[in-house]
Amino acid sequence: MTKNFATDTRLVHGGRPSGGQPLTVNPPVYHASTILFPTLDALQGRDPSVRYTYGRHGTPTTRALEDVVRGLEGAEAVFLTPSGMAAVSAAILAFATRGGHALVTASVYEPVRNFMDGWLTRFGVTVDYYNPRIGADIAGLIRPETCFVLVESPGSLTFEVQDIPAIAAAAHRRGVPVIADATWGGGYFMKALALGADVAVQAATKHLVGHADALLGALACNPKAAGPVKDTVTALGLCAGPDDIYLALRGARSLGPRLRQHQETGLRLARWLADRPEVLQVLHPALPDHPDHALWQRDFTGACGLFAFVMRPVPRPALAAMMDGLKLFGMGFSWGGVESLLLPVSAAFRTVTAGPPCAALEDGQLMRIHAGLEAPEDLIADLEAGFTRLATAGNRG
Repeated sequence: MTKNFATDTRLVHGGRPSGGQPLTVNPPVYHASTILFPTLDALQGRDPSVRYTYGRHGTPTTRALEDVVRGLEGAEAVFLTPSGMAAVSAAILAFATRGGHALVTASVYEPVRNFMDGWLTRFGVTVDYYNPRIGADIAGLIRPETCFVLVESPGSLTFEVQDIPAIAAAAHRRGVPVIADATWGGGYFMKALALGADVAVQAATKHLVGHADALLGALACNPKAAGPVKDTVTALGLCAGPDDIYLALRGARSLGPRLRQHQETGLRLARWLADRPEVLQVLHPALPDHPDHALWQRDFTGACGLFAFVMRPVPRPALAAMMDGLKLFGMGFSWGGVESLLLPVSAAFRTVTAGPPCAALEDGQLMRIHAGLEAPEDLIADLEAGFTRLATAGNRG
C-alpha cells in the first residue's frame, strides 16, 4: 500500500491479494510444509521469481501479515514468531555475543529478565539493568563489549516512558544496536524505528490479534538489523502457524478503532480511580501528572488501555473479596483483547528504582488494569462494587 494513505486505510487494505480471480478481501490460509518447485532451476535457487521454498520460511499468508506490519512500523523487514516472548528472545540472540555486555531497562517485562538472567548469562553475556529514565546518560554505561541496549516504553507494570531518541543516539555513537519492546503502542501510537530503535518487537498476541485467541510475535527491523534478525529467526526454526497469522491479519484491520476505544475507556477509568480514596497513585503516562507525560506527548500519538494503580495496603482476604466478585473484569494474563482484565501484581523483581511514579509501590498493592471494549459505565460500576466488598471485608478483618 502506498504511504500516501493514512494508517487506518493501510491497515484495512494492506496485505490483500491483487490481480486475478478469485480476488478475496483477505488472503486464504495456506497450510504448508512442503512446497513443490516447477523446475530444477527453481529448486536450486536460480529462478528469481520463486518466493516460497518451505513452509517454515513463509507462505502467502505469512507475507500478507508481514506486509501489513512493515507498513505499520515503517520497517525494512518483518519476521513473525510463535509468541511475543519468542520475538524478543530472537532479537536478543541476534545481537548477543560471547563475552558481551547487555544494557536492559530495569522496567523490562519480567519473563525477559528471566531469560536474560537464567539463559543468556550461561553463554557468557553480562547483563546490567539501568534506570529507565536514564536518557542520554546511558552513554556512561556503554562498554567496548556492549552488544545491545534493550528499551521498553512504557515499562511493564510501572509505566515509565523512556527517551528512546536520546538512548539510541548514545548507543549508535558507539555502534551499539537498540532493541525496543514496543508492544504498548502496538506500532500504531508509537513508531519505535522512527525514534531510533533498530528492532521494534511486538507481542502481536496483544493488539494485532486483539481478541485473546492466538499467540504471535513480530519483529520489525531497519535495514541494518534485518540480516542478523533473519539469520537468527531462521537458525532457531521460529515460525508462526497460518491460522494464528490469519487471526492477526483479521485483527489488524480494526486495530485503529479498537485502540482508540481502549484509550478512551482507559483514560476514563484512570481519572475515576485517581479520585478514589482506596487509590494512592495511578500510573498512566497520558495523565498530565505523570512524570513522563511530556515524553509521552512527544513520542506517542495515543495510549492503549493498559495502565496500573497502587491501592492502599489491604489484607489478602479483603483483596480476594474485591477480586473474586468482579463480574466484568477477568483475572488472567496477557492483555489487549476486547475483555477487561484486572490483576494484583508485584514489581519486587525490580533491581533499579526510578523514583516517581514508583514511590508508592513500597506502601501499597500494585494493580494492573486493561480497559477492554465494554461500556465504561459498566466497568466503573464493577470496580465500585469491588471497592465496596474490599471495605466490607477489611472492616470485618
